[in-house]
Amino acid sequence: MKDLQEILAIALDVGLGAANILRSYYHETAKNSNLDVQYKHNEPVTVADIAVSQYILESLQAALGNEDFAYISEETYQSQLGGDTPEWVWIIDPLDGTRDFIEKTGDYAIHIALVNKTRPILAVVAVPEAEKLYYATKGGGTFVKTRDASISLKVSSNKQVEDLTLVVSRSHRNERLNYLLQHLPCQNQKAVGSVGCKIATIVEQQADVYISLSGKSAPKDWDIAAPELILTEAGGKFTHFDGTPLQYNTGDINQWGGLLASTSQHHEVLCQEAERALAQFTHS
Repeated sequence: MKDLQEILAIALDVGLGAANILRSYYHETAKNSNLDVQYKHNEPVTVADIAVSQYILESLQAALGNEDFAYISEETYQSQLGGDTPEWVWIIDPLDGTRDFIEKTGDYAIHIALVNKTRPILAVVAVPEAEKLYYATKGGGTFVKTRDASISLKVSSNKQVEDLTLVVSRSHRNERLNYLLQHLPCQNQKAVGSVGCKIATIVEQQADVYISLSGKSAPKDWDIAAPELILTEAGGKFTHFDGTPLQYNTGDINQWGGLLASTSQHHEVLCQEAERALAQFTHS
């Protein structure tokens, strides 16, 4: 198998190509830029999602083959029919933030993660409208690549807990999550679509905390795996409310429960407050 830096170079190249394809649909310069929006499980899917998924899968498979790696993309995923979970798996979201893509807010991203057993060891998050590629390898730190340079990113937090800013969704909201957010010690909020864009906002130090709370449905491995490594390698934390690490490639692609991402300084306190608020909501 190629070494991690070679694999990263391939993934960056693929991320850049995927970003160019998405921008061509977004700015309607693609040959056929009619998005032809369909709905799957109440979530929109466009021809752009499908085209980019195909591009990423074909490009990675052409460069890396199928012997060492399995590939899971949101658009092609079929629930695994038994059998062993592969040791090395690419987990891909070709378009995270489809609603934002359709509504032209600019908050959409591409997630590409390489997971070994149950943990991500390489991640690329492309934010096409910012013309930025965020990337990280396990133990190697987080970087942002622009047209001109690659810059190392580190989150720093020397704020009081009440001064932290939560990055929240525009659309995925429900009563439980609203109650929880209202009962946290920090009340500043910034609305950003796409998990990849939210985590980019945190590593760029424009926000400090993100909370995901599953309801009838949950975020999937491909929503979280790449952004998680981008944040943790920059010095942040991304865990369940009880502090346990996230796991991927477990046979269940859902990330159930409460997840909290932060610049790490007040992480444990925020997790405890979130658990307390949820318990209060359940009893209210």
